[in-house]
Amino acid sequence: MEILILLILVLGFIGLAIYLKSPKIDLKILEEKDNKIVYTEKEIVLKETKLNNLEREIAVLIAKTESFEKIKTEKTQIEERLKQIENERNFLKNDNIKYQKSEESRQKETTKSIAATITLQESLEKEKERLNDERVQEKESYLNEMKLTWSKHEKDVQNHLQSICKNNIIKYISQEEFPHDRNKPDNSIEILDQLIVFDAKSPANEDLSNFPKYIKNQTENLKKYAKHEDVKNDLFLVIPSNTLEVIDQFHYNLGDYNVFVITKDALEPIILSLKKIEDYEFADKLSPEDRDSVCRIIGKFAHSTKRRIQIDEFFAREFIDTLSKAGTQLPREILENVIKFENAEKLNPPIEKRNKSILTKDLIDKVDELENEMKVRDIPKIQTEIEFKSSKSLDK
Repeated sequence: MEILILLILVLGFIGLAIYLKSPKIDLKILEEKDNKIVYTEKEIVLKETKLNNLEREIAVLIAKTESFEKIKTEKTQIEERLKQIENERNFLKNDNIKYQKSEESRQKETTKSIAATITLQESLEKEKERLNDERVQEKESYLNEMKLTWSKHEKDVQNHLQSICKNNIIKYISQEEFPHDRNKPDNSIEILDQLIVFDAKSPANEDLSNFPKYIKNQTENLKKYAKHEDVKNDLFLVIPSNTLEVIDQFHYNLGDYNVFVITKDALEPIILSLKKIEDYEFADKLSPEDRDSVCRIIGKFAHSTKRRIQIDEFFAREFIDTLSKAGTQLPREILENVIKFENAEKLNPPIEKRNKSILTKDLIDKVDELENEMKVRDIPKIQTEIEFKSSKSLDK
């Protein structure tokens, strides 16, 4: 800029010198030159202004360019970061898809497991209900059988007594034939002109807790029979065999008379032991030794009867307990097969025929066979301390 001004001044001085040296200078020309100089100066000022403006614009542009470069650099960085973020987003998206698929699969498996569990639970509940129903039915069936047994007990005792009396030629006295009007027992028999009372007693319902007390009260009520002279002072109460578990006393000594609590199975040995007294025309003619023998035999019958009742009751409990355990502890498939085989089995005990007597000799032969079988299988015999004198065979 300064150079331009110096150049203009130099040109002005040169022009002035030329003008002064020139002899003939026209004023008009000078005026024109002055005007040109003024114009030129204005143009120079305008150009300087434009140049200044351009310089400012260039500075602005340079500043903008620097800003642009900075923005461009930032943009590049942002683009790099954005690309990185997109990569991370894609990676997370893929992971999310995997997790969603895994979650869907897990939910499906969980749903299947829950459904299987619900099905199994329902099956278990049904099986539990079925087993409970079976137990209830078994209990109801057992109670119904007990009630049926008790309801038929009186008639069964009567029929059994009549059968024993018929087979052994003993006089049976029915309730209607009992000679004393006011007090009539269920059953009685006549041996040596004495009436022996057998009164059948059974529970009123399935609750056996009061049955022992009921039996005790009935022993006291038997006094109405014992007061008669022709009634033997040994009286018998016949109870169902499935009530033995609650009975703890089988003999009552009530002073003027004795009461024995027995089952139907004990009737025959007791009656046969009583009938043996008929072998003697008069009991008072028996020798002390014979009387001891009679008492010993009757005592043996009584002990054997009670012991047989205890053993039957023990094994009945054991068998029932084993059956209960089989029903609850055996696998279902095995239990079903067991029930099938059980239903296919049938026990046929010997039938008692009216006109066929049971010979003692036959019974002895069968016992000998059992003893031989026990020896073969190394089964020890039960030892007894009671010994009897040898006697003649009871029957041939």
